[in-house]
Amino acid sequence: MNRRYCLTLDLKDDPILVEEYKRNHQRIWPEITQSIKDSGIEDMEIYLLGTRMFMIMEVNERFSFEAKALADRGNPKVQEWENLMWKFQKPVPQAKPGEKWLLMEQVFKLEK
Repeated sequence: MNRRYCLTLDLKDDPILVEEYKRNHQRIWPEITQSIKDSGIEDMEIYLLGTRMFMIMEVNERFSFEAKALADRGNPKVQEWENLMWKFQKPVPQAKPGEKWLLMEQVFKLEK
């Protein structure tokens, strides 16, 4: 059974950086796409309003945040991508030092 996670992160309030961030995601590196799929993430979308981003991840039973973080730390290409992305990103006010994407709490779900 797939699970869904929703996360948030901000971009720096600079229209030039925001556009560059969007361009980078229109041509994401194949190694990054592969690392995402290899971790058990089956679908991922990022939405943007102003500088606030919202990510939806659909994951399978293999996925865990801990395993993904461990794999990412050991992958030089992912580290290169993350360092490049940090040029554009800034943590949300609730983030602890070093935290980027934060899980959001579901407060409503339409019942079937």
